[in-house]
Amino acid sequence: MKNIRRLAVDVGGTFIDFVTLDPASGEVAIEKVRSSGELDRQFFEGTELLSLNSADLGMIVHGSTMVINTIVQENGARVGLITTTGFRDVLELGRGSREDIYDLFFKPPPPLVPRDLRYEVPERLDSEGNVVVALDEPAARKVIGALREKGVDSIAICFLHAYINPVHEQQMVRIVRDEFPEAMVSISSDIVREWREFERTNTTVLNAYTQPRMDRYLAALDRELTDQQYKGAFAVMQSSGGITSTAIARQAPIRTIQSGPAGGVIGALRLCQEIGVRDAVVADVGGTTFDVSLISDGRYLESSSTKFNRRPVLQPSIDIISIGAGGGSIAWIDREDGLQVGPQSAQADPGPACFGLGGNEPTVTDAQLVLGYLDPETFLGKRIRLDQSAAASAIDRKVGEPLGLSTVEAAAGIMQIAVTNMSYAVRQITVEKGHDPRLFSLICIGGGGGLFAGSLLNELEMKQAVVPQNAAVFSAWGLLNADYREDVVRTFVMPLAEVSAAELRGRFEALEDEAKSWIASNTAGGHDLSVERFADMRYLGQEHTIRVPIRESDINGADLGDLRKQFDCHYERAYAHALPDHDLEFVVLRLVATGMIDRPPVSRIGRAGSPAEPMEPRSIYLADEKKTMDCDVFRRNELSPGKKIFGPAIIEEWSTTILELPGQAAVVDVFGNLLMTRES
Repeated sequence: MKNIRRLAVDVGGTFIDFVTLDPASGEVAIEKVRSSGELDRQFFEGTELLSLNSADLGMIVHGSTMVINTIVQENGARVGLITTTGFRDVLELGRGSREDIYDLFFKPPPPLVPRDLRYEVPERLDSEGNVVVALDEPAARKVIGALREKGVDSIAICFLHAYINPVHEQQMVRIVRDEFPEAMVSISSDIVREWREFERTNTTVLNAYTQPRMDRYLAALDRELTDQQYKGAFAVMQSSGGITSTAIARQAPIRTIQSGPAGGVIGALRLCQEIGVRDAVVADVGGTTFDVSLISDGRYLESSSTKFNRRPVLQPSIDIISIGAGGGSIAWIDREDGLQVGPQSAQADPGPACFGLGGNEPTVTDAQLVLGYLDPETFLGKRIRLDQSAAASAIDRKVGEPLGLSTVEAAAGIMQIAVTNMSYAVRQITVEKGHDPRLFSLICIGGGGGLFAGSLLNELEMKQAVVPQNAAVFSAWGLLNADYREDVVRTFVMPLAEVSAAELRGRFEALEDEAKSWIASNTAGGHDLSVERFADMRYLGQEHTIRVPIRESDINGADLGDLRKQFDCHYERAYAHALPDHDLEFVVLRLVATGMIDRPPVSRIGRAGSPAEPMEPRSIYLADEKKTMDCDVFRRNELSPGKKIFGPAIIEEWSTTILELPGQAAVVDVFGNLLMTRES
């Protein structure tokens, strides 16, 4: 992996970001194109703008919001579901409870597979994976024929206890290949090897729902890259923070559901390591969403399950909270005449009203333009000329006039609502998880991160806000820092007292062999490998688990007594008490294998020939101050290390803008980062 030119591509809801790195010189080049139309064509439009020859590249790493957008917008494939007899209605029954117990009118989201496309097949395994009833092949072929007649694009197969023994699901795949070869197939034993029937079924269905679109897109890229004589590795970012092969991403796109935001977290972790920050909140403001995650004690937080559009997904994932609060988020008036921002977005097409591409809804970007934060002539390196009158007209028509506000008052209100929504999301991942945001730095990335850095810094009283160079494409740069990763998971429900250290070691060795085999067959090889082991455990009688790291000493010792102490410590840290005399049990074993790649260098900036001087002052309306002020405007590429700028001020680079508020100061460090603090 050394000395090969690399390209990272991050496909977002509004823009596609490109970062290319020359490891020999450390030179980085960036580009952005709108993510509208056929995305595979937009991909190569970006490479052409960078004057890249695919044959000269050694590695491409790809991140995308395609899967999550398909789920949120509910415009995926027509899916048929095949289950064990008696389990046809698992998707509708769910857990049999309300998510919000105080909402008397709660309704769960409707299943993505209607009941007439859900079929049962006679088969049965017991909880240890033994065959109780063999798969009925004639019945299976009849079901496949029915789904074919109903025109499904993709088939999800989820049999009872297939997480222990996949034999019947694999047999079903062979039948589908015979009877309906053009259909795509997702089986639960390939997607998630954990129990919990509702969550496992839903995850498999979501994979089938998103697979045709992801498969077509990646296949088109593969074909074109082959035609262009590309010979290097083509990797795709996973939600877990590691990369995988395109073959796996096409087979299991649900692994990439958080692909785009995950790149930002990986990049932020690398940045924190370089500048000596161990506790940080990563705030990624894109065109459609605001994605927030936590780095605590030098590690990002992970989760084995999450929800998207109120539907559960069992997949290893960086713990990321996403809300509809990006630059394209639409401002609107609710039935009580209250101002709301998002979650609806103008996206790339037609985009904000100020883009002049047919959009007529007021967005956050329109508000920022009206308030004077953005230069209409130089926005996005002069690639888009912003229409200030169109922005003002949209805000007046949809917000100002209904609420009796002036244009700037309405625009300021939009910004304040957006900041409030963002601060709630930050508190959700800090305060609600037992962390004090005042002890954390704020890493502001994404095209809009710099415009909210100052407001969030004040609102949450955080230590500092860090805005890296090229923040608008930072998630793409983060992709270049990701290692290959394979997660192997097995359900293992067993009391701790009945498990020996030798048995636990043997089970992890089997998982390790499987993970290493995957790394060897799905990468170019030559990677240094590292392995981490975890167990999801709980007190007997409990429903939920706590993840505990398994150390070498735990599995190589005479007994598991230290593991017992570890669990009690983790439990007490999470819940402020422990039950040291209560019996424990294992529930799930997890192994993470990492094939490490060489990290791209983090370049230091040189000292400019002469001190940076501000450009002509700009008049802006500060939403927090509720008044108009003149502020200095600086070009970021002219700032030298050690340069200190006092607010109010605007710092511009071609792909983003940073707003510094009164009472704040920003210092440029040796890497070109802006370190913003509160002076008062």
